[in-house]
Amino acid sequence: MVSFNRQNENNPVQRHVVLIAPEVHWNTGNIGRTCLGVGAELHLVRPLGFSLDDRHVKRAGLDYWSKVKLSVWDHQDHFFSTLDPKPEEIALFSKNGTIPHWSMPCSKRMFLIFGSETKGLPESLLKRYQDRLYCIPISSSIRCLNLSTCAGIALYESLRSNCLLVNL
Repeated sequence: MVSFNRQNENNPVQRHVVLIAPEVHWNTGNIGRTCLGVGAELHLVRPLGFSLDDRHVKRAGLDYWSKVKLSVWDHQDHFFSTLDPKPEEIALFSKNGTIPHWSMPCSKRMFLIFGSETKGLPESLLKRYQDRLYCIPISSSIRCLNLSTCAGIALYESLRSNCLLVNL
């Protein structure tokens, strides 16, 4: 069986998935479950398009939702000022990104940031981190991938590039 090392004193790798104004409860639930599966933290930045008490979020996260390491932030400025991610620790994801996701940096601490399902990332973040804007390449047959799919791809790629897989 192959599994991921969780963060501990012997493995200082940290992964943070950040959803800015998520709108769809089942995407958030699925992303939470994926975060739990690899030991990542999930950060939600308001406004949320659903209630965290919503049975749909809990259903998408299955019985794991209560175990997800979750932080909810009232505003993105509060998130950034509190956690103070360095530019090299940030990867923003957008269908309009110009850098392929497999070119993400290999920092020990990474913040993978995604916008809402319909509006994407706020313009202020796109301008502030324009050199940290990644994409997950897709064919012209579709407009975009599902948010929870993108978060999973980006999260696993960020871990793969750090050689964090171990055989148990």
